[in-house]
Parts: sequence; structure tokens; C-alpha cells
Amino acid sequence: MPLLMIMLAICHATIITPQAVIDDGTALISEGHIAAVGGAELAVPPTAERRDAGGLILAPGFLDLQVNGGFGLDFTADPATIWDVAAGLPRYGVTGFLPTIITAPPEKARAAQDVLRAGPPPGWTGAIPLGLHLEGPFLNPGKKGAHNPAHLRLPSAAAIGDWSAASGVRLVTLAPELPWALDAVAALSGRGVVVSAGHSLATYDEAAAGFAAGARYATHLFNAMPALHHREPGLAAAALADPRVVVGLIADGLHVHPALVDLVWRVLGPARLNLVTDAMAAMGMEPGEYLLGDYRVRVDDNSARLPDGTLAGCTLSLDAILRAFMAFTGAALPDALATVTTTPARLLGLDGRLGHIAPGLAADLVLMTPELEIVETLVAGEAVYRAT
Repeated sequence: MPLLMIMLAICHATIITPQAVIDDGTALISEGHIAAVGGAELAVPPTAERRDAGGLILAPGFLDLQVNGGFGLDFTADPATIWDVAAGLPRYGVTGFLPTIITAPPEKARAAQDVLRAGPPPGWTGAIPLGLHLEGPFLNPGKKGAHNPAHLRLPSAAAIGDWSAASGVRLVTLAPELPWALDAVAALSGRGVVVSAGHSLATYDEAAAGFAAGARYATHLFNAMPALHHREPGLAAAALADPRVVVGLIADGLHVHPALVDLVWRVLGPARLNLVTDAMAAMGMEPGEYLLGDYRVRVDDNSARLPDGTLAGCTLSLDAILRAFMAFTGAALPDALATVTTTPARLLGLDGRLGHIAPGLAADLVLMTPELEIVETLVAGEAVYRAT
């Protein structure tokens, strides 16, 4: 790309690609993409706008594969709120995400597909919805969590309908032990949908059969699945043992104990662990009552729960999850960043566009302090959030 076309130069940053760390680095951005990355010696054309990022970290924008809502809004209750929540996510470093529709009547998923198909309102800026995560309705009633059992269904060809990457469905969570579940896994995988095992009572063998059929993800490891047992290892062990599987984890210290977060990290490493928020409507809000689907959830300073005490999503943002994860594990920053950038991008088949800082990729970037506080977030090279 000719240097005269460069519109923005981010200079003097510590750039974490995250495969490499470049001290006193420079990133050149043009027409929404990264044009060049290098050290201080990289030539910056005189016409470029310079952004002095001395003392800051430049990383790929974060990708969150499980967001139920936020800022008082719930996607399942009202899919039209997807763009409103997306507008607020860059304050947490998020540049791409999967709006998550939990178990609900079929028209909710169709409405969410319509929202994505219609596109954002005029003048909108924010994190880009990368497709839907349909968490249900093909879940085991014995591990329904905060999903309404009245809406649970068995999988079938009719029930999965037109679900495909092309129709806006990027990820589907199901219980692999259900009747016709393995057929659903194969059918959806063939349409470009990532299939995840979750909300399940699957035995080790049943879970392994799901992965053999094409499932490549496990939804919020340890939550809504049997505990890991030395004689009945179940879904958790099957997911950890299969090198093809990426594992989602809510590393907030509440959904999973910090010691177990650290153990999972030692087993999986950055290529197979994906940190998610499972954020619900209370993210970014004060304690109170909020919706998750058609349930009212009580939220205090530490948790979101149904009246019976069942955990109902998480209230932390992805940057807070990342900071907690590093405190629990001592992971190096490039490795920790991979769990919210390169690994989810690769899982979704988007690593040719997102998740790295390299020439030709989208200029979806985040500038942070060394303490991982978000300073600025860019989507397609344009600032969509700046800390005040």
C-alpha cells in the first residue's frame, strides 16, 4: 500500500500482535486495515495523523463469544437491542462479539437474525456483531441453568431450520446426548456454524461422540455440566482431552474457582482456552433486578442469580475478566491476550480478518495501560471509544 494512503500512525506503543511483542512499535492504518507494523524505524508518511501511544499497549480488539446483553438490556427479551449494547462494548476493549440468544420460542432467534440482516441504524458505531450464538433450545433439562424449561426442545432438521453462518448464526450450544444431536452437529458444522457442547449431562463417551461428529467448542466449562469425577469424567474431561476443542471459560472467580482456572490454563494454554463473559443485562449497571430471557435476575455486587440461587450469567466485562484471569494464573500478557483475540478468531474461521495485528487485517485495535485499563478502542481504524 503506498505510504501516501496512510491515514493514521500509532507510534511508540508496545505492540502485542500477540504472536510477538514490539517495543516502541508503530502501526500504520489505512482504509480500515492495518497497512504495516514495525519498530521505531518504520517510516511514517508526513501526511499521516500521528497518535503518540508512548507508555501504552496496542493489542488486537477483544472478541467475546457469549454476550447475553448489557447496560440494562437483554437480547433474548428484545433482539432489537443488539445495536444499543454493541455501541457500549468498546469501552471494555471489545471490537467483535456474538450476541447470545438463550432458550426461547423460535421466533426470538428469527428476530435476532432479522436484526443482524437489517444492519445498524444510521450513524451507529460500536463493536461488530459477528453472528449469533444460539445457546439453546437443545439443552438437557437436567442442566438447564437459568434457561426456561418450557422452551427447551429436542433437535431436529426442522428445528435447526435455516441456521447457518450465511443466515447470521455463528455458534450453537447443544447437549450432545440428546436424540438427533449428533445429526444436528454434523448438519450445522457443514453450514459453517461452530457447534458447542454445553448445558449437558453427557457422559465422557457421549461428549466424545459429539466432538467426533464435528463439535469444536465447549460452553462455559464446568458450569451447567456434571462435576469432573475420577470414575465419571463426563463432558468436562472430554473437552479438556480433545486437542481439536476450544474451551470457553468464565474466569471471574465465582463461576470457576481461581485454582481451577489456573489448572485449566496449565492444561489448555492460549491456543485452546477462550475467555468469555456470559454477560447479562446488569453488565455496566448498578445492583438491582434485570432480565435474562423471560426470568428476572437479582444482581448484587458480586453475582447475578435467580431467586433459587442459580447463577444467571455474569456482570463483569471482558477486560475485567482478562485482569482476573492474569491474577489467577500469572499468564504472560501475550498468552492471555490470545484467549480473547487469536483463539476466538480462529475458532470462528475469522483469523484471516481479525484477532491479530498484521498487514491486511482489520484495524480493530485496543490501546491499554500496563494495568490493562482501556484507553482507546478502534474499529476499522476509527476511534469508537476514548477514555475521558
